[in-house]
Amino acid sequence: MDALEKNDNASLMQLQPLELATSNASSAPNYFPSNDVTAIVSAFVLFLMILTTVIGNVFVIAAILKDRNLQSVANYLIVSLAVADLMVACLVMPLGAFYEINSGWSLGPKLCDVWTSIDVLCCTASILHLVAIAVDRYWAVTDLNYIQARNPRRIGFLIVAVWVVALGISLAPQLGWKDPGYLDRIAAGRCLVSQDPAYQIFATCATFYLPLLGILVLYWRIFQAARRRIRKRPGTIIQPQRERHGLLRLVKKGSREESTTAFTISRSTPEHSSVSPEKSSSYNGSNAAAVAAPTSNLAAAGAEPTSTQPTTTANTTVTLTMTTTTNSPNLTVTTTVTNTAPQQQQQQQQQQQQACSALSTRKIARESLESKRERKAAKTLAIITGAFVACWLPFFLVALLQAMCSSFQPPDFVASLFLWLGYFNSTLNPVIYTIFSPEFRQAFKRILGIGNAVPPRPGAGR
Repeated sequence: MDALEKNDNASLMQLQPLELATSNASSAPNYFPSNDVTAIVSAFVLFLMILTTVIGNVFVIAAILKDRNLQSVANYLIVSLAVADLMVACLVMPLGAFYEINSGWSLGPKLCDVWTSIDVLCCTASILHLVAIAVDRYWAVTDLNYIQARNPRRIGFLIVAVWVVALGISLAPQLGWKDPGYLDRIAAGRCLVSQDPAYQIFATCATFYLPLLGILVLYWRIFQAARRRIRKRPGTIIQPQRERHGLLRLVKKGSREESTTAFTISRSTPEHSSVSPEKSSSYNGSNAAAVAAPTSNLAAAGAEPTSTQPTTTANTTVTLTMTTTTNSPNLTVTTTVTNTAPQQQQQQQQQQQQACSALSTRKIARESLESKRERKAAKTLAIITGAFVACWLPFFLVALLQAMCSSFQPPDFVASLFLWLGYFNSTLNPVIYTIFSPEFRQAFKRILGIGNAVPPRPGAGR
């Protein structure tokens, strides 16, 4: 019996440390989740997402820096956007993945402050870059002089403004705008940005709702401006001007005295002709000159024309004859219009028509290509904006509801899903460039050294 009692006491003494260890484990950080399979799958998916985001944004930056076709001032905004997305992948997602897999925050309040501040900074900068790109696009479409006025300083100002606003929003909690239960929440294993209702409303509006409203308004105006431009674009047909040259001879009967006046008949359409005198002669105080008239009637000063219906065909000689009465009773005015090398001039006219037709065709083709590029760029930016809305709207909707209704608490799984859906926007942007932009696609192929990528033209830029 004594031996049994001693064994029982020994067993109780051995159980007590296990109970203490279990109770301590419940309050200590849980570095290993209870479901190992779920942890492994989650870790793999998040790692793949982080790796894809890093590679995609590095490719975007490298493509713009190395490819001359992409080295335009407007693409500086794309580089800055890719930098923001790359920071999300390198500084925000890894700690977020540790937070999810560990099922709680165990890295202390200081690192929580740093992580949440960088999170707000990078995500806000990524969103505001979409606004800056929309503003740049709006100016380019509505202001014809903006393309020439667009310079690195102007785009640099937009980039600096984006990062300054994002920095101000992210540092506000560190400057005192925190909720009272901030430290208690971290001690309970939850690392969240300040849950102060006023800050949440301010941050969600400044970070998402106001930028979203601005983007929608800007793209609607861009669409309207592009539609007006397409509807107002007329078809251009250039008609070469046709000219005929002639001589006006004035001969006085019974005398050898005569005068010759050279003039030109210009015709731009078959329905309209005009006569321009180059020289006029005066006899006995009368001025004999060919006068242009809208109906092709020819008259001399003080004269009454007897034949006023000119024939102006391309392959025939034009003869205009009229008799006039002046102070000299025996003065006759005879007008003869002839083609000055009709065959040669006809060939020149055909060459002019062919050249004008070629120029008109090239102009229409160039305008069509520019219009196609404008639509493609607008389509790409619209898809990027749509992806941004689809990725971030659920998260910011929940955040605003939590700020306005304290009793609203979504399940942790839903909150985590919406947060990572927002992070996924940084993964999606480079993929959109790859799929919808041939220039980026060719640049990526050149970087990888695959396919028959066309090399960039020297000095070519868009």
